[in-house]
Amino acid sequence: MESATLTYALGSFLTISNNDLFNVPFFWKMANRSNFKIVYSTGLIIISLLTILSFSFLEPLMPHDANTSKITKKKAAERAIGEKTDSTLRVLLFSGTGWYRHPGIPVINGWLVRTGVQHGMLIDVSETGRDISEESLEQYDVLILNNANVLEKVLNEEQRKAIEDWYSAGGGIVALHAVLVHQDGWPWIMDLGGCDFNSDSEFLKAKVKVDLNATNHPTVKGWGTEFWYEADWTNHSRSVTGLPGIQVLLRVDESTYDPVRDHFKDLGGKPMGNDHPIAWTRIWKNGRFFYTELGHDIRALDTEFGRQHIMNGIKWVAEK
Repeated sequence: MESATLTYALGSFLTISNNDLFNVPFFWKMANRSNFKIVYSTGLIIISLLTILSFSFLEPLMPHDANTSKITKKKAAERAIGEKTDSTLRVLLFSGTGWYRHPGIPVINGWLVRTGVQHGMLIDVSETGRDISEESLEQYDVLILNNANVLEKVLNEEQRKAIEDWYSAGGGIVALHAVLVHQDGWPWIMDLGGCDFNSDSEFLKAKVKVDLNATNHPTVKGWGTEFWYEADWTNHSRSVTGLPGIQVLLRVDESTYDPVRDHFKDLGGKPMGNDHPIAWTRIWKNGRFFYTELGHDIRALDTEFGRQHIMNGIKWVAEK
């Protein structure tokens, strides 16, 4: 009975026009009907519910007090991986270039940010020296340089000095692919990496050998002593084998591919021979450094090995 009465009341209310709702004589007429109170009460409830729902829907779109509701970039990133904990790595990804700009840089930046979230990392991206200072670097555990070549043209002396001091205080640097290209204008970064650029190959499959002293390193662990991999292989100005603090992780076997592409053959480019390191770590001047030739484009990174190699390299340099 109650259900039938409510159905009647709701149906009756919905047949009332907007004009009737505000028509006084109409309501005097309705007052003589036995169900008027039910109809009118039901109508007020519906109007109230609709009003509440409309405000709930519009609330996120309405302006808020900046002091009480502003969500910073940092907090938004923290929400993506959960609440920030002591184990969360804060990473600055820098991809400004002073010479040839690899077309794959933006794609690699996006891949690093997305993959980093899955590994508990908060990664900020920058291409301007204005984001590099003594104060700004204090909030980061790791600095990733993504194909950031000829940095003397991107960072001024004060900004370069800020990186040097931050690293010497225990910071960690990850360098991808073309970071060790034409850095003679910033001797510190070239000394840290241990070499500069000579030439490179096409994107080719080659046999990669794991250094026997590095088989348990997290960046290469589980891949045996050798495996095949596709990448753009860089020839450096010298081998870093034996330099203080350097542990070679991987070498590429030049007998399994053409190490110098035609463009550089015409310019006098040279292969490196039997000792061609392609990835290494360095503990030097209180900081940690990880370099890999991988990163010419996303093809060499977004693989099972590539994800392990890069993510564990980031984690390794962050260790204190």
